Amino acid sequence: MDHISMDEQARAILRGNDRGGYTVPTAGLYPYQWNWDSAFAAWGFAQFDIPRAWQELETLFSGQWPSGMVPHILFHKPDPGYFPGPDVWGAEDKGPIPSSGVSQPPVAASFVRAVFEKDPSAGKTHLRGLFGKLVDWHRWFMTWRCDGGAIFITHPWEAGRDNAPDWDEAMAAIDPQGVGEYTRRDTSHVDPAMRPTKEDYDRYIWLVQRGRRLGWDDAKMAEAMPFKVADPTMTFILLRANRDLAALADALGEDRSEIDSWTAQLETGAARLRNASGVFDGINLNTGNHTGHVSCASFLCWYGGVESNVMQDELKQAFEACAYPIPSHKTGTEIFNPKRYWRGPTWAILNALIGRGLAEMGHDQDAARLCDLTRELIARHGFAEYFDPMTGDPAGGGTFTWTAAVWLAWASPSAGGV
Repeated sequence: MDHISMDEQARAILRGNDRGGYTVPTAGLYPYQWNWDSAFAAWGFAQFDIPRAWQELETLFSGQWPSGMVPHILFHKPDPGYFPGPDVWGAEDKGPIPSSGVSQPPVAASFVRAVFEKDPSAGKTHLRGLFGKLVDWHRWFMTWRCDGGAIFITHPWEAGRDNAPDWDEAMAAIDPQGVGEYTRRDTSHVDPAMRPTKEDYDRYIWLVQRGRRLGWDDAKMAEAMPFKVADPTMTFILLRANRDLAALADALGEDRSEIDSWTAQLETGAARLRNASGVFDGINLNTGNHTGHVSCASFLCWYGGVESNVMQDELKQAFEACAYPIPSHKTGTEIFNPKRYWRGPTWAILNALIGRGLAEMGHDQDAARLCDLTRELIARHGFAEYFDPMTGDPAGGGTFTWTAAVWLAWASPSAGGV
């Protein structure tokens, strides 16, 4: 493997996906600025262009709503080739930039810290401009997405794991009658076998239409929620992000007491996500049922600073079962599909978060193994959106921003590994 050449390719992907202050995940399939994609992009840019990394983050927060919510898509420029666009969401008057009406996993504070620590003296002005916005966003999560310390989602897109089996029970309870006709654009760019089904998509659009009817008003949305699932992705990522936000408060001499109180609540909430077998999974809050699935999000426990012997055993099984772990859903089950989005494929972004968590919790050997396998996966199969965990075959979009960013910041030998 010529990692220097790979580094150059990764930098070229970030530059090629740059649209003037923000990056798109990949051309065609995703033509706008996505929330957590953008934060990963900043992490990648920080490896060779720190000012551009700050610009990415500042552009993301330029679309923050007055409520504190940072939308999962910012529609900076019209693109009729994407569905659902701003005309479907109907949230044009909610924030300073036309956007979607839901958020995404709040990795931003953690990557703001990573960028800041690259050059603290040069970064302090940028940090001061972003700190209050980060606090407002985290406060929004704790106000509108927290149930007993666990963070829940109100739409599968909010978790970033769109069609994960964790949502199946809650999605099945939704009758998408009246959703009407629409034309998907994603399946014109990618093999439909790699994307969510039409049955899933009908329910996605039904939930968007509900939010639009309610004016994306948090209080109205909170009444009789048809979809309300406590999510390990959100809970562990916000738990980690709060700790990073507290460290940034220290760097600025700001009061961190409110942030620390959120961390304590989330530590309690994370324990709720342990099901009877000890695995961290989702909870359908409308029924009280644990979802019963081992997903890549289950392994984010270490990223959130939570130890688990059960998840150590699951990790061992994932290493044994897959050429390129960690699969987004456990292999050997009826649900597992190695190519359909979040129902089996391996995602480099989740591997990076899990790997960092493993290293920080003292599981150095597992962390190094996961990093080595992810490095091999990308080196052999390119900068795809996601990959078949059994063969490594690339899937989804190509020349993908966040895979290139993960390579530069974590997987490349130039990054220093874990």
